[in-house]
Amino acid sequence: MIALVQRVSHASVSIDGKVNGEIDKGLMVLVAVEHADTEAKAKRLAERVAGYRMFSDEQGKMNLNVGQVGGDILVVSQFTLAAETTRGMRPSFSKSAEPSLGKHLYEYFCLQLRALGFKVPTGIFAADMQVSLTNDGPVTFTLTV
Repeated sequence: MIALVQRVSHASVSIDGKVNGEIDKGLMVLVAVEHADTEAKAKRLAERVAGYRMFSDEQGKMNLNVGQVGGDILVVSQFTLAAETTRGMRPSFSKSAEPSLGKHLYEYFCLQLRALGFKVPTGIFAADMQVSLTNDGPVTFTLTV
């Protein structure tokens, strides 16, 4: 699984012009599921996202995680993160999970974050979505398991 994690001061996801999920301070997470992924990997990725220290402490060092700053986590499915882009001029999605597995592990990932105590608004799996965010920093990391 792949997560593109961005530290944000505000983020939202809209579908058909209506806001489906929105947060203020926290993390905007784009998630891709690959065909070899499992529930164990989804759980581990949720733990990594929740615990990753990307917020500044009193000395300005990235020593705090999203929970320590009282942030929320907005999660949006993004299968294109799993694209193979090393050859040619068109992405290949051969590593991406089939939709049924992708949806299951995306929802399981969100469930794991909620079990850790986070508010986790989301997009809708496989929908045409518009994402808006204010990246704070900017700070962006790619986390994988």
